[in-house]
Amino acid sequence: MSAINATELLRQFKYNGVTLDCPGLEFSPAEVKDIYTNAYPELTNAVIEGPVQTGDKLVYEFRRAVGTKG
Repeated sequence: MSAINATELLRQFKYNGVTLDCPGLEFSPAEVKDIYTNAYPELTNAVIEGPVQTGDKLVYEFRRAVGTKG
């Protein structure tokens, strides 16, 4: 028999080509978005995509909501 190893995946957030650190696992992705809204005001209306597993990371991406003005 072989042992099963459980590995905790790290979370990573991306926005507009910038990798943003995870402020803590106690925060939901929506709360992380709210935290980063102070530095990136355009995140206010962004959508959260993911997570996508990349190696040992779960990557979430914040994307600006596409819409029409007027």
